[in-house]
Amino acid sequence: MKITLKDGSVKEYQNKMSVYEIAKDISEGLARVACAAELDGKVVDLRTVVDKDCELNILTFDHEAGKAAYRHTTAHVLAQAVKRLYPEAKLAIGPAIENGFYYDFDTAPLDRAALDEIEKEMKKIIKEGAELVRFTLPRDEAIALMKEKDEPYKVELIEELPEDEEISFYQQGDFVDLCAGPHLMTTKNIKAIKLISSSGAYWRGSEKNKMLTRVYGTAYTKKADLDAHLAHLEDIKKRDHNKLGREMGIFATVDVIGQGLPLLMPKGAKIIQTLQRWIEDEEERRGYMRTKTPLMAKKDLYVISDHWNHYKEGMFVIGDENDESSEVFALRPMTCPFQYYVYKQTPKSYRDLPCRYGETSTLFRNEDSGEMHGLTRVRQFTISEGHLIVTPEQVEEEFAACLDLAMYCLKTLGLDKDVTYRLSKWDPNNKSKYLGDENDWEKMQSKMREMLIKNEVEFVEAEGEAAFYGPKLDIQAKNVYGKEDTMITIQLDFVLAERFDMTYVDASGEKKRPYIIHRTSIGCYERTLAWLIEKYAGMLPTWLCPEQVRILPISEKYHDYANKVKEELQNNNVLVTVDERAEKIGYKIREARLDRVPYMLIVGQNEEENGLVAIRSRYLGDEGQKPLDTFINDICKEIRTKEIRKIEQTPTKE
Repeated sequence: MKITLKDGSVKEYQNKMSVYEIAKDISEGLARVACAAELDGKVVDLRTVVDKDCELNILTFDHEAGKAAYRHTTAHVLAQAVKRLYPEAKLAIGPAIENGFYYDFDTAPLDRAALDEIEKEMKKIIKEGAELVRFTLPRDEAIALMKEKDEPYKVELIEELPEDEEISFYQQGDFVDLCAGPHLMTTKNIKAIKLISSSGAYWRGSEKNKMLTRVYGTAYTKKADLDAHLAHLEDIKKRDHNKLGREMGIFATVDVIGQGLPLLMPKGAKIIQTLQRWIEDEEERRGYMRTKTPLMAKKDLYVISDHWNHYKEGMFVIGDENDESSEVFALRPMTCPFQYYVYKQTPKSYRDLPCRYGETSTLFRNEDSGEMHGLTRVRQFTISEGHLIVTPEQVEEEFAACLDLAMYCLKTLGLDKDVTYRLSKWDPNNKSKYLGDENDWEKMQSKMREMLIKNEVEFVEAEGEAAFYGPKLDIQAKNVYGKEDTMITIQLDFVLAERFDMTYVDASGEKKRPYIIHRTSIGCYERTLAWLIEKYAGMLPTWLCPEQVRILPISEKYHDYANKVKEELQNNNVLVTVDERAEKIGYKIREARLDRVPYMLIVGQNEEENGLVAIRSRYLGDEGQKPLDTFINDICKEIRTKEIRKIEQTPTKE
């Protein structure tokens, strides 16, 4: 048989061989680091027997599938260690995930001390160097084996497999686990491991099922790489908005108010206000007209838009649908149907288009409780929502303008390098989810694809992610934990104008249906705030800070001058406070740094006598003395231009 390798070279063998044996024949070193393989493009276990001509690529830890096999094997080591230390624990599932692995156990919660003991046992198992042996069993024997070992979750998984499914197991020493693989040949090839954390997780992700204990871990081939990853995790903890935002007094949540309903504290409200005023002014400059529409509407409105059929489960409904004598309302999950009726209040001609409506919209969506997270996934939020009613000829130019606005917002916030672009298309295999016919969908998706290419946007395509009324461009970003969220959208709508009987009169005097572009400029303000907190580790650009300057008088004698400086700054719209506490100046400086205030102005006798301020910033540390007027001019320019200065001084507890 002829084996074509990745580099194009060909190996010939007379007899069938396992992938591992082929790797060993190529190089002993390759066999030692092999984790899995691609056989004719399909990822396979190293134990897979090759008996015909094929293309073969041996995968090491450098390949994502190789990493997955390496870490999945480590998950089995974790399970073996848990069973040794907690024999009554029941095994659930243990997959490799991005940057690591986890395993779910039916056992009591495990604290950090328990994780350390388990990790110690894992290292013993790795040192033992047991080979992983794969074997298969008929369905009945597989169920009997798992029942004998008292593993009910494994029995449940086997019982749901197709009758003719090959049921495979892997054994390492005295430990056996139901698994499809692939795996390393032996545990001794695992070099550097760390158990990260433990949390609760419902069996199969359903809150109707039992809560299990999930243990997260990671594994690398080099200790240096593991150490770098652990350092990255520590940085993540410092940046996690759900923790940092609370510590900074930006937002809070309260049980009696409800999950997914955060309270924006004065600092958080000020940041949102600054963002909102900027966006509204920018949209007005670009020709948008402001609207303000109700937070709820009768069911009838959502029936017309078809949100009632496609989105009702995500809405908060008020009233009894089964009581014909009462009106049924719903809190709005989006603003578009309301703005359509703003459009319809007066007849429109082609000269009135494009018609650009913008609104700072508070929306409500009934997210699952398990999805709630800080400010990124909430049940009430505010969005920079807009709808453009355009002629077919205007679609391309207006789409480009919407894209330009979104990119301007991202660049101004310093987020433009942190996003990816996705063309979200319909699912042709599930047409009932969407309005319109196949030809319309293909036409609009092709149009959006052409516009993205013309505007030199690098993008991926995803089926099944479109809105029910049209394709969309989703601008995506990841949080510090790697979870991806949609930040900004631009959507093409070719069906709702007809449902709402929206028209315009064209140049020949005929009534026509417009197209609609749904878009956001900055997206959801709460989610954007979370993103900014994580991006800048709480040290927002000066123009966004709720406290831009803190004045630190070195003693009570200089309070009057400190307040004079404060008044001058306030007259120039700088957000400023004075720390009049009877504390040492070093303590006040440390407090200001920990509060992430961009500028500290230290004032004493010399400053008062000469009209100066001594500046300490998180950018350069000690910036020396400047005349007050000079400092005011500098900071006002920084705020006006929305400059993002490089952070040199990181707040640390001393």
